[in-house]
Amino acid sequence: MKQMVKIIRKVDVEKQYERILRLELDYELASLFEAMQVKDEAEIEKSKKRLKEIQEELESLFAYE
Repeated sequence: MKQMVKIIRKVDVEKQYERILRLELDYELASLFEAMQVKDEAEIEKSKKRLKEIQEELESLFAYE
């Protein structure tokens, strides 16, 4: 029984983490768009780097499904 509760909690935490990553993804895409509008190369690169990190984190979450 304890093991089942532990598994359920882990799944809940992973789902919550996925939702947070997706919100962060939306925010970073908006930041990238804004940086592109004003042609801020430093911010563009920063956003691209963070988007890549988010993508890798999401892929690692789905790798275990």
